[in-house]
Amino acid sequence: MAILFHLSGLIGILFTDYRNWFIANTPLNLSLMALLLLWNQPKPNKGFFFFFLICFATGMITEMIGVNTGYLFGNYSYGNVLGTKWMGVPLLIGINWFVTVYCCLIIMEQLHRWVKSRFIKEDQPLPSEKFETLSVIVDGALLASFFDWLMEPIAVKLGYWQWASETIPVFNYVCWFLISVVLIIIARKLSFNKENPFAIHLIFIQALFFLTLRTFL
Repeated sequence: MAILFHLSGLIGILFTDYRNWFIANTPLNLSLMALLLLWNQPKPNKGFFFFFLICFATGMITEMIGVNTGYLFGNYSYGNVLGTKWMGVPLLIGINWFVTVYCCLIIMEQLHRWVKSRFIKEDQPLPSEKFETLSVIVDGALLASFFDWLMEPIAVKLGYWQWASETIPVFNYVCWFLISVVLIIIARKLSFNKENPFAIHLIFIQALFFLTLRTFL
């Protein structure tokens, strides 16, 4: 379903006269992907839903600071494409912070499990627990920041938000990295299942979606 929705969006935006209709339905797509992510979470518990709330609240608060003061991310403002706003920030942005950070966390957790299994299989000494923790946190935050970098120019073209300057400030990505670090640290301390194949599929589908639009739009 995720592939179908994003593929139809690509076709609609790139090759039809209904581009504006597909762009206007972005909130429906983002909401559905978030619901599918929650639905596919194995054995969701209090820790998982608490992490969702932490991501939502952190995303909304930091973005409100950014939009209204420029102290975080830079000087920018949201358009009307993403739906209902609170203090200038669409509610979907808080949800999307969860989706992005959670998916990047799951990828890193899965990657480190695979690496650990290879070390065990080849009878090699395992990296220290501190190194593994640091790697998951830093690499996960870098991946989230890279995803934002991939998305930014297309988000501007589609009217999701606009920057005051012609170029997207590096400070935006610095903020993305630091906030993602904090959220991933919190996630690592919370007890919930961190195996969700759909999360890995979703972030790659979305990355391909934005990469294709960056190439052809």
